[in-house]
Amino acid sequence: MTEAATTLPAAGTLSITDPRVIRAIELVWREATLLDAKDYHAWEALYADDGIYVVPIDRDADSFDDRLNMVYDDARMRSMRVVRMTEGFAIAAVDAATTVRTVSRFVPTTVTDDEVSLKAAQILVAFKRGRHDFWAGDVDYVVRLGADAGADRLVRKVVRLIDAEGAVPAAGFLL
Repeated sequence: MTEAATTLPAAGTLSITDPRVIRAIELVWREATLLDAKDYHAWEALYADDGIYVVPIDRDADSFDDRLNMVYDDARMRSMRVVRMTEGFAIAAVDAATTVRTVSRFVPTTVTDDEVSLKAAQILVAFKRGRHDFWAGDVDYVVRLGADAGADRLVRKVVRLIDAEGAVPAAGFLL
């Protein structure tokens, strides 16, 4: 069964109670848990080999290859980022913030037997050096469904920060 929409679907068209959507949401929540736990190797394993992780500067961008982005990670760049966050002396790892994130307001935009696309909101609180910072954004996810939930993988994660065009401090964590 295939249901699709190019923009947000009409109310009731696609449901978060669809078992495929539930699997996608559970993967997103697992990713958030791993990031807050700083378990970057397990986080990296959630991505498909062809998956991308993007934090664009332009909130309205749909294409990222030809634009400046805060983050544009394919498999190779994700792997290098994980190494920086976990090995040796890297300021990103040594002085990393403690984070707690909430991902909610899930809206499925495309649902097929193979793939689920979701829009969501993310609020992240980071604590570092006695100070709390708040990060908020809209997030687009594409999840490729595997044979079972354990084989589901992130194909695309685009974090559209609400203040993406402003000055963004060095985070020391992943969004």
